Amino acid sequence: MQDTTIRSFRDLVAWQKAMLLVTEIYRVTRRFPSKEMFGLVSQMRRAAVAIPSNIAEGQARASTGEFRQFLGHARGSLAELETQIQIAKNLNYLSEAQTSALSETAMEVGRILNGLIAALKKSNRRAASKSKKV
Repeated sequence: MQDTTIRSFRDLVAWQKAMLLVTEIYRVTRRFPSKEMFGLVSQMRRAAVAIPSNIAEGQARASTGEFRQFLGHARGSLAELETQIQIAKNLNYLSEAQTSALSETAMEVGRILNGLIAALKKSNRRAASKSKKV
């Protein structure tokens, strides 16, 4: 099962960093052309919001397997967002500095998610090994 020291999704560094990323995405997309409000702006915001939302929903699930599944969804949304950041840069909606800062934060969230997924897999294997010995 999940680590009992984590009482809430708010305790997860992955969720905290993903929330920072959402906030930054909202800030930078405010300056995008109004013609993109229902296009790229909407897509970027939706993908960004999905990351911490999936982390939170997964942490609230009953099993480690379900948690891992939702972390996988978060990782997929992160990849989608990273692609959209590059599209925004290519369209000159983001400066090089903005792109770099957003990409670095996204990569950090990705590393944390990958570490959390790996830790949950390891924990699950240990639990399965213990149950076989009993």
